[in-house]
Amino acid sequence: MSLSIGIVGLPNVGKSTLFQAITKKQVDRSNYPFCTIDPNVGVVEVPDERVDKLAELTNSAKKIYATVEFVDIAGLVKGASKGEGLGNKFLANIRKVDAVIYVLRCFQNEKIANIESTVDILRDKETLDTEMALKDLATVEKRIQSLEKEAKSGAKDAIKELTVLKKARTLLNEGKKLAGSFWNNEESKILNSYQLLTFKKVLYLLNGREDEISRDVINAFKKNNWQFIVIDILSEFDAADLNLEERKEFNLPQELKIDSLIKKSYKLLDLITFFTTGPDETRAWTLKRGKKAPEAGGVIHSDFENQFIRAEVINWKDLIDAGGFQNAKEKGLIRTEGKDYTIQDGDVIEIKSGA
Repeated sequence: MSLSIGIVGLPNVGKSTLFQAITKKQVDRSNYPFCTIDPNVGVVEVPDERVDKLAELTNSAKKIYATVEFVDIAGLVKGASKGEGLGNKFLANIRKVDAVIYVLRCFQNEKIANIESTVDILRDKETLDTEMALKDLATVEKRIQSLEKEAKSGAKDAIKELTVLKKARTLLNEGKKLAGSFWNNEESKILNSYQLLTFKKVLYLLNGREDEISRDVINAFKKNNWQFIVIDILSEFDAADLNLEERKEFNLPQELKIDSLIKKSYKLLDLITFFTTGPDETRAWTLKRGKKAPEAGGVIHSDFENQFIRAEVINWKDLIDAGGFQNAKEKGLIRTEGKDYTIQDGDVIEIKSGA
């Protein structure tokens, strides 16, 4: 499943440093605007203690974690929707990702160039939001003009699509993002076809120490239900190559906030994880939330979906607590589920098929 998270923000807010801390990939982090022009891409493992515990239980020879793709995208500036800076190239790169991390500068460091005269978190957020909305508005307006001609001829699909886009235009003109609970499944499908920027889920990363961020800013994020995480990216970058023992030695957190960010990013994509485990390997499999058992089988092998019979299912914690499959069977903890079963995050499954 190829789903990706775009890392965006104004120039010099820490995007490429974050990307390198996450992926361990060497990217250019030079201290000047528009250092990143073409997006850097890296695939990283999602930390998951469930994989470790299941592998220990079944003495697996190999552990395979779920992954998520991160894309480091060039810095945006005010006027990008009209072509300023890297303008259209930047916005085109965002269209290709499935969700977005907005990196907002909170740190006070005069040695790092700032395209603005001051550090202002809410102002920078507004700049990013506005440029995305303006670009979406231009896209929607252009399509509405085209659809109005088709709708006059009575084309049902055009009328339906036109209604959705006019609703989107109203929301954008009111300063609202398109992501949210405004849409049913059919409407969402129409909007997704346009890869609209404000229809993507967003996680705000406040880059700095907690004592550099005012209580008013934190309250604003909480009041508006803007998903956010506070990370001092440079400190995380410095600690990224240290192992657990070295982190303990230097009194650093055993789990880096970068790990929490990766987990949050995975959830932002509305993904769940199910598992298979045995002597050969324990593997975390990625699935969109709400999918059925045959579709989970298809993630493992296409034949498992096409020739699905049933799935043997147990929650990972129940399996651990039971001490293994044999004890779990004796206790009646392993369920037989059919085609209509919706896979839950944390399920350990074995697919039975005619393949």
